[in-house]
Amino acid sequence: MVKNILWFKEITKNDTPLAGGKGANLGEMFHLNIPVPNGFVVTSYAYYKFLDESSLRQKIKTELGKLDVSDSQKLQRASKNIQTAILRAKMSKNLRDAIKFYYHNLCGQTDKPVAVRSSATAEDLPDASFAGQQETFLNMVGYKDVVKAVQKCWASLFEARAIFYRQEKKFDHFKVGIAVPVQLMIQSETSGIMFTINPINNDKSVISVEAGFGLGQPIVSGEIIPDQYLVSKKDFTIIKKEVVSQEWQLTRAGKIKISKMHRKQQKIKDKIVIELAKFGVKLENHYGKPQDIEWAFEKGKVYIVQTRPVTTLNLRADITELKVSDKEPLLEGIGASPGAVSGKVVILKSPKELNRIKSGDILVTKMTSPDYVPGMKRAGAIVTDKGGRNSHAAIVSRELGIPAVVGTELATKMLKTGEVVTVDGSAGKVYEGDESKNIVKLHIDKKFSSMKTATKVYVNLAEPELALSVAQRNVEGVGLLRAEFMIAQIGKHPRAFIKENNKEEFIKKLAEGVETFAKAFYPRPVVYRATDFKTNEYRDLKGGYEFEASEDNPLIGFRGVIRYTNDSEVFEMELNSIKYVRNKLGYKNLHLMLPFVRTVEELLEVKKIIASIGLRRSHNFKLWLMVEIPANVILLEEFVKAGIDGVSIGSNDLSMLILGVDRDNEKVAGPDKTEMNPAVLWAIEQTVKRAKKLGITASICGQAPSVYPKLVKDLVNWGITSVSVSPDAIEITRKFIYDAEYNKIRK
Repeated sequence: MVKNILWFKEITKNDTPLAGGKGANLGEMFHLNIPVPNGFVVTSYAYYKFLDESSLRQKIKTELGKLDVSDSQKLQRASKNIQTAILRAKMSKNLRDAIKFYYHNLCGQTDKPVAVRSSATAEDLPDASFAGQQETFLNMVGYKDVVKAVQKCWASLFEARAIFYRQEKKFDHFKVGIAVPVQLMIQSETSGIMFTINPINNDKSVISVEAGFGLGQPIVSGEIIPDQYLVSKKDFTIIKKEVVSQEWQLTRAGKIKISKMHRKQQKIKDKIVIELAKFGVKLENHYGKPQDIEWAFEKGKVYIVQTRPVTTLNLRADITELKVSDKEPLLEGIGASPGAVSGKVVILKSPKELNRIKSGDILVTKMTSPDYVPGMKRAGAIVTDKGGRNSHAAIVSRELGIPAVVGTELATKMLKTGEVVTVDGSAGKVYEGDESKNIVKLHIDKKFSSMKTATKVYVNLAEPELALSVAQRNVEGVGLLRAEFMIAQIGKHPRAFIKENNKEEFIKKLAEGVETFAKAFYPRPVVYRATDFKTNEYRDLKGGYEFEASEDNPLIGFRGVIRYTNDSEVFEMELNSIKYVRNKLGYKNLHLMLPFVRTVEELLEVKKIIASIGLRRSHNFKLWLMVEIPANVILLEEFVKAGIDGVSIGSNDLSMLILGVDRDNEKVAGPDKTEMNPAVLWAIEQTVKRAKKLGITASICGQAPSVYPKLVKDLVNWGITSVSVSPDAIEITRKFIYDAEYNKIRK
């Protein structure tokens, strides 16, 4: 007879359909005499029975029947509707009583804290990992809270990211069930992750152990940089050791600062590292494949709390490059998104003609807007007359991972619909004819899409429909969330909403867009950059001409923070959207960054507006400053005194203002007018080094780190905290950082 609940001792690795991947592995380790904290599993049978008893199957089928997961708004709505239905449905009394019985038997005479984890029944298959798709609830005390957490785990099977992932992998939503392991909590003094293979270079002769003080969650999520140990499988000697300083740890009581005398201590003794390595070898030998293991250490004893197969071995990612030596290009512009592709030209005069774009076509137009995105997704490459490296076409192409050349001036006049061309998005050139024979693939090991580096890699994003797919990538969060595209998709000037006495509609629509990112990346940080529309861009919105004057050079005109202080009512709507997502929806991973702050006085004034809305700097709400103006570099200490948590270098604007060029004017672009100019490099170096000295984080957002390996090396040596790049550059940037960090350690 199939049971609703099973003890770990009743489960083996063959019980994945009943206990899920996580639960089956816990049971298997229990039989191997691996030190696993005891517990039980509420089986997938109980979950399916709950669906039947509450008549939820039809509700779920209706919501998912014709769902297009690429439509972010509809996906989020379907997810919310299903989860609400699951949480409102009543669990049977028999199951509630059974959970109570098992919990009390597990705890003994007094209630003890337990971890309640989700365990999908298709979890950690060799070609698809479901890890991280569902929820975990730690330190649950009392059977009533455990019952609630079990039901929340069931609901999390229909998180938007989980629905998206199953659809992408073509899994039947009803063939992926969910079990819920309930396990005694270990209040770890130290904890970490162990790979029975070196995840950096796939070396199977060593075991990689990571260790940090406190509970393991910040280590798994990448918030804490752990100690690193490499252990030889041959004789269990420690062949490499990197001990790092740790300033805080997570405990049951929350985040706790670590005293200075203990921060630089080795997190676990060598003998514990070796003990862990031996458990790792035992598990790898038993399962017959490399394992990804989570462990904890409390009161002198090692515990293994999870093991699963390593799912990222021997995978590769391809980047294309065009090799041509003597052929003259038809057109030259700004290389805005790397890669090369050949295809048929389709010239569009407006978004109304998007149905003409077929898969692989070269979309050619004067300039793009958010209305072009559906066609851009089908295109093989983008070529525009206007725009620079930060234009809509450039940013979206990088997010989509397709080549783009912008600022050609003449593309729509020189090219003809139907002709075949080859686009080189790296060099900014368009060639006549099919040069596909000269397009080569540069291989980047997929290890860089799973590895960790001390310098964090964040992603720049703008399009809500890309949030879920990019969130599956190896990034520590969103370092630059551009507000402009979301507002452009709303379509109407913010002042028009105020004039119509309809501010709530704007706040709601912007909040829906922001929520998409905060939810997709939770709990990883999402740094929302407040609007940095220029007047010409604002004028393009519906009603814009009524509220915006014309400017000859909007790039250095009425933009950034001076807009907020001159028209606080518009900025307050934006802040209220952030507040709603953080406070009402609970996404405390959402933070704020201020662009184009010309003076310290402007910063102080805008902080008053932010505080008036009820958003105040704290341990879970950070305020960043964009360093885009020479004054930000020169007066950095004064800006820090005014109250900021970190800086992000906007290298495009900083280069423009230091070198006196218009970055949207292709006539003054050139290799000597980039971030690699000595004057710009000096400013970046000063910012990074002084930020470190002043005790704030320093990041850089833009394409430069993915284009210039030498700059990455310098940034790492100067002490950069993180870099934030577009999705197409995640792996190559991670590789550049890894190489730079490796060389730095080796010295």
